[in-house]
Amino acid sequence: MKGLKLGRRTLMVSALAGAIGSMLPMQSALASGGSSGAHVSFGTQGHIGEIIVNPYNIAPLTAIIRNGGYELTEATVRIVPKPNGQEIAYKVSRSELMTHAGIPVFGLYPDYQNTIEVTYTRVFHGTVEKFKESYKVYAAPVSHPVNGTAGMHHNMFQTKVNKVDPEFSDRLYLVNNLMQQYGKATRFIWNNPTGGALEWNFYPQNAIIDTKGEVRWYMNVEPIYDVESVYRSGVMLGFQQDKDGNLTWGYGQRYVKYDLLGREIYNRRLPIGYSDFSHSLDNAQNGHSFLRVASADHRRADNKRVHTVRDLILELDANGKVVDEWRLWEILDPHRSNVMKVLDQGAVCLNIDASKAGQTMSSADLAKLETSDKFGDIVGTGEGRNWAHVNSVDYDPTDDSIIISSRHQSAIVKIGRDKKIKWIFSSPEGWREGWKEKLLTPVDHQGKPIKCEGSVCEGDFDFTWTQHTAYRIDEKSDKNIVYVTAFDNGDARGMDQPALPEMKYSRAVIYKIDQKARTIEQVWQYGKERGYSWYSPVTSLTKYFADKDSVMVYSATAGMGRRPSELKPGEKPSQASPFIDEFKWGAKEPSVEIQIIDSMGYQAMPIDLNKAFGQ
Repeated sequence: MKGLKLGRRTLMVSALAGAIGSMLPMQSALASGGSSGAHVSFGTQGHIGEIIVNPYNIAPLTAIIRNGGYELTEATVRIVPKPNGQEIAYKVSRSELMTHAGIPVFGLYPDYQNTIEVTYTRVFHGTVEKFKESYKVYAAPVSHPVNGTAGMHHNMFQTKVNKVDPEFSDRLYLVNNLMQQYGKATRFIWNNPTGGALEWNFYPQNAIIDTKGEVRWYMNVEPIYDVESVYRSGVMLGFQQDKDGNLTWGYGQRYVKYDLLGREIYNRRLPIGYSDFSHSLDNAQNGHSFLRVASADHRRADNKRVHTVRDLILELDANGKVVDEWRLWEILDPHRSNVMKVLDQGAVCLNIDASKAGQTMSSADLAKLETSDKFGDIVGTGEGRNWAHVNSVDYDPTDDSIIISSRHQSAIVKIGRDKKIKWIFSSPEGWREGWKEKLLTPVDHQGKPIKCEGSVCEGDFDFTWTQHTAYRIDEKSDKNIVYVTAFDNGDARGMDQPALPEMKYSRAVIYKIDQKARTIEQVWQYGKERGYSWYSPVTSLTKYFADKDSVMVYSATAGMGRRPSELKPGEKPSQASPFIDEFKWGAKEPSVEIQIIDSMGYQAMPIDLNKAFGQ
């Protein structure tokens, strides 16, 4: 051919290749797709494909039974329980079968050869067949880093099941805990400008346990988390199972969404003007997400530029575009110091310092701090310090507003889209003109005002103190009447520190708010009777779940309040030992109580497998 020149060497190689090809079996000669050709060499246990354990690298107790090239239209999964164990069984939708190219398997026991029973419908070139099969799959032990402290005694998690009523025996609980005192963490702070809470950086311990106390899922965070990286570390908080069954949460400078098998839906950095996500992320009814963050560069009135601390609510659309923001230092009073002056400085949220247990700040301390250039994750007034410590945000779709919980104001506040306060639930002490008019009036069940003097009210009614998780109960609320759950941690109760630490207690509590009448009624509480052993100085959760008409409570740092001098002879220093308690609506005693031993807790909540795999 014109223009084509072949050398002797090229002709010899081509001839040799052709001779070798003619000697190979026809199937291999016609095959494509690499060295295996059209044949897939992985072993199978059933009539479809191979099994991949931990398919997306972050959920080691999950697997996918691949479809083997067939079309699957429906499936069910059952993890055969250990003797006296809890069954996990669920249906799998066609959408999930296509998404994972096979059958998603959730809930394997660690360090155990599991038996997985599946049914499925297989379609192959018009032939429809139904199969029922059993698979054997070993899952490795739970593994995570350790911090080298005397307080860590075992792997994640050691549990003690105190009570499970039959109606709740199918529950699975996501436990969002963390490991403090990790030597690789908390090594950097913000600069240009200073302030913020970048050093708030503790290693995640996230797992799902069943009602027998067994770990059935845990997160291997290493592929998506690096405790030594500014933009890939932080504290994993704000978990929520969305209506589509997937998990959203945030950590440090990121907010993310993954399914239960570990498949990434998104993993995004915060928009550039914001920093230090923690505590709360609400996927709202308007299709947006509300995140508790901070400003990455705020210019104060004195022209000092700072990262602020836990005092900004950010609204993002589904694409991550900023829709709105609530700059709380412009809405609330960042100089109201009544609560700050009575906080136990030994436990300021997750900033734990036993040497400061029982100590408080004075007006002189706060005034001196305000004139300084000391900013960051420290209790103090004004922007750039931890004056608000907002730990939850919840959207109210009936009037396009948000409800927030401010720990360091001991206040639950509703704020409109116009950034105007609708109401404040708090002790009246310290609220100046412009805010005190927004305070709700406590009433009894007959609607009669309750007498309160300062921060103490008659009867059983109480304000919330350094509370967490102020959530609207959507299923029981309307445009006027709002039911709100909260975990009343109880530090600085009555705007004071008690004579003895053993006098402290925490409460799970529900209030009924009549927004037109501007009144608040306490309709349920639990925890006061449990006393100091159930007291959680920081973190924790109270939240309503409609599927069982129940109230979920996590007293997440119970036991942490003990000082070294309070340990009995021979007793090991310990971390917290949180309590999971779940109640039927209105019940005085829990239907479930599970204690997690020696583990620093943040929140816990039920997980619905039908949402995750059945839609």
